[in-house]
Amino acid sequence: MNRTALIEQHRASGAKLVDFHGWEMPLHYGSQLEEHHAVRRAAGIFDVSHMTVVDVDGDDATTWLRGLLANDVGRLQAAGRAQYTALLDEHGGILDDLIAYRRDGGWRLVVNSATREKDLAWMRGHLGGDVRLEERADLSMLAVQGPEALNRASPWLGASADAVSALAAFSFVEDGERMIARTGYTGEDGFEVVLPHADAQQAWDALLDAGVRPAGLGARDTLRLEAGMNLYGQDMDATVTPLESNMAWVLALDPADRGFLGRAEVEARRAAGVQQRLCGVVLEAKGVLRGGQGLRGDGREIGALTSGAFSPTLGRGIGLARIDAGWAPGKGGRGGVSVDIRGKELPVRLVRPPFVRNGKVLV
Repeated sequence: MNRTALIEQHRASGAKLVDFHGWEMPLHYGSQLEEHHAVRRAAGIFDVSHMTVVDVDGDDATTWLRGLLANDVGRLQAAGRAQYTALLDEHGGILDDLIAYRRDGGWRLVVNSATREKDLAWMRGHLGGDVRLEERADLSMLAVQGPEALNRASPWLGASADAVSALAAFSFVEDGERMIARTGYTGEDGFEVVLPHADAQQAWDALLDAGVRPAGLGARDTLRLEAGMNLYGQDMDATVTPLESNMAWVLALDPADRGFLGRAEVEARRAAGVQQRLCGVVLEAKGVLRGGQGLRGDGREIGALTSGAFSPTLGRGIGLARIDAGWAPGKGGRGGVSVDIRGKELPVRLVRPPFVRNGKVLV
């Protein structure tokens, strides 16, 4: 398996290591629940070095990215700005979700580890003009999240601390070989840093000494689900477009003459009427929600969960579900919605995510 530069730090912290898309990664360090609460209430640090960093340079890099990605990177007029976007196929299906960063003289993309080879092959297969791609396997990536993240990390950030604190969401600064961004995946304050491997090891140790708790994949998943954020391969994939994935906002359709891959199919589907939508689900009884469980409304099947878990913050099951876009309660008589858990129907409530943001329950 692949291992990040922090594998010895994980072992020293007592991590339970698992195979995650070919990477040996920490699932937790003894208690997923405590790690989740640490991020919501104080600060936690995640090793996300399995993510793929790709630098894009060349005179035609911006033009090429505008034709490759669903969102319009041309809207990022100055270096230091970042944008959430999607990589689509010709049919509008989601190949990946990713973040694009506008740097001085070039771009940086961060894509998912599970889609690394597919993404790189797709990008290289659609290269045109003066564009150069470089996968940065020499870099690590850490995410420090929580209401106390910046305060506890301030000594390590050093001279960059004030600049990082002043950053707006989806902005970043570069300090030598460190790129520090505010684009988190937990619904909490904090930052992410891309830096050389040796520096990542020093950063990990320093941040743990400052009271930042190590957190694994388990807490990362419950945190992102509470924040209403999609997970690629569960809540979206190439079988759906952003329209069915609560991601229509990443489709930058103005200007009308910007042709990006998948645009024609997405516009045709929108004009015909979207058949499914992604929504939030809260379990109103004891039980565990899991992806694949069916939902019923007014006595008929209306969809299924794409993700589900126990929410430590809400103290009950929550999930994301793709349901019939035209469904509304009360049309068939019963009005309520239920989930099928091992043949037993339990009541659920459909909500608009996120469930939690900045420590506050929103549903």
